[in-house]
Amino acid sequence: MHDVPEGLDREIVYKVLEPTKIYVKPLLRVAEEVKVKAAVHITGDGYAKFDHLTRFSEGIGFEFNNFKPQPIFELIQKAASELGGTITDEEMFRTFNMGWGFAIIVDKRDRDKAVDVLEKTGTRTEKIGHVTDSGRTKILYKGRKIVLDGS
Repeated sequence: MHDVPEGLDREIVYKVLEPTKIYVKPLLRVAEEVKVKAAVHITGDGYAKFDHLTRFSEGIGFEFNNFKPQPIFELIQKAASELGGTITDEEMFRTFNMGWGFAIIVDKRDRDKAVDVLEKTGTRTEKIGHVTDSGRTKILYKGRKIVLDGS
């Protein structure tokens, strides 16, 4: 019950009870400086939320290629396997954030300014992907291409 699973730095109960980071203030600050085209809180429904954006801008898509999931996500898949089940990478991306909590979409020319503003608020930032004209959400992960269709 109080074991620390391999790859984690503390007991699992403390990992799953970590409070959600609130991004309201950093988002408002960056929105004062650049036009934010969209903002996505990547939690329940994971990356499938990006497909919802295509309803507002027909033909746009997204490609994500920068993931550093915390060990808890691998532990979830491993536990399912040990219990006789399977949770595919596709399902992990449909359900979990896989390492990212929040994403904003800005024009390419505003990217550096947005990053600068966010970092000044103490918010860790990284480019996780880019907008495409594919009309789909594509994820490049573990050398594979995963296409989420919003279902």
